[in-house]
Amino acid sequence: MNAAPPRKVVLAAGGTGGHMFPAEALARELLARGCAVALVTDRRGAGFGPDLYQVEIHRISAGGVAGGSVLKRVKGLLSLAVGFLQARGLVKRLEADAVVGFGGYPSVPTVLAGARAGLRVVLHEQNAVLGRANRVLASRAQAIGTCFARVEGLDPAGHASVTVTGNPVRPAITEVGRGPYAPPDQAGRLRLLVTGGSQGARAFNDVVPAAVQRLPETLRRRLEVSQQVRGDALQRVAAVYRECGVAAHLAGFLEDMPERLAGAHLAICRAGASTIAELAATGRPAILVPYPFATDDHQTANAQALVDAGGAWLIPDRSLSPEVLADRLGALFATPALLARAAQCAGAVAHPDAARRLADLVFPETDSNGGEEPDRGERNEAAA
Repeated sequence: MNAAPPRKVVLAAGGTGGHMFPAEALARELLARGCAVALVTDRRGAGFGPDLYQVEIHRISAGGVAGGSVLKRVKGLLSLAVGFLQARGLVKRLEADAVVGFGGYPSVPTVLAGARAGLRVVLHEQNAVLGRANRVLASRAQAIGTCFARVEGLDPAGHASVTVTGNPVRPAITEVGRGPYAPPDQAGRLRLLVTGGSQGARAFNDVVPAAVQRLPETLRRRLEVSQQVRGDALQRVAAVYRECGVAAHLAGFLEDMPERLAGAHLAICRAGASTIAELAATGRPAILVPYPFATDDHQTANAQALVDAGGAWLIPDRSLSPEVLADRLGALFATPALLARAAQCAGAVAHPDAARRLADLVFPETDSNGGEEPDRGERNEAAA
């Protein structure tokens, strides 16, 4: 008897890390299940790297239609129309069985083409506010996986089945979460991690060093700062830390993020979906400063979810100042038990099996639980 051909899945994602990271995690899980996988993105999407050579990469036309001038929006619509024609041909040629959209404008034409071809359509929403692309596509989906129990913009009366899957993170990040969080002792080192996400955070370049300067000398002597510093500010930031006697590791991109998170007692971060997922997966307490210009202010909603769980503290960007941050740092470093409690709460909302849960939505009749449906207790929570 001939073996059945492998299931074929098309992943559609925008080019940013927030879309690509969960798409890559799902690709790995589907490949492990014997599926064939293709990625459709735009010219910004770099793909998954050489270690996932099995995944075909296809790029289509796509453009934004929100904001900007009328001419820019018209050009965006035309690009999406061209992308739809390209995606329709791709879906047919690949003989796909399902299409999974991760948001971003490149996902729109591909998911629409898949829906028109009668394929199973699954969406993954990384943020606590439904993204604009996924709003357009939600009515075409048979399943929507979310990362938060509550997602603004989802229609609870819609036909799509909503399941909290979580946001997949890198295996090295998951491994950090398997170890315990060790709060600082009364005389030991205090390790502070500062990162602004994939685009960095210029406000942190100014405010964080100035806040550290305002800490008592007894705290500064114990402090070790690991900070992502983008742009031309690295030397200036290094000089501030040097002058106040604080050990600092500064880089435009922190290549060893799992190790930095493993050692961190406290993090200062923006509140992108991937950042929130990594904080939860590693069980690390954080001060969250949402990026104020994020679409639909989704970073504030992301941050609030972790704050409500007890795993973080929120400081709005407009309220961020050296004085405010110094007061918060001083209070937290003086109360290790508070940090330990927040670490426990952050870890409690993690989804270490997010990739498996998401893959189960793609082919629920052949999921990794031997055919069982995804946990019904988590269905439709996100539509509340």
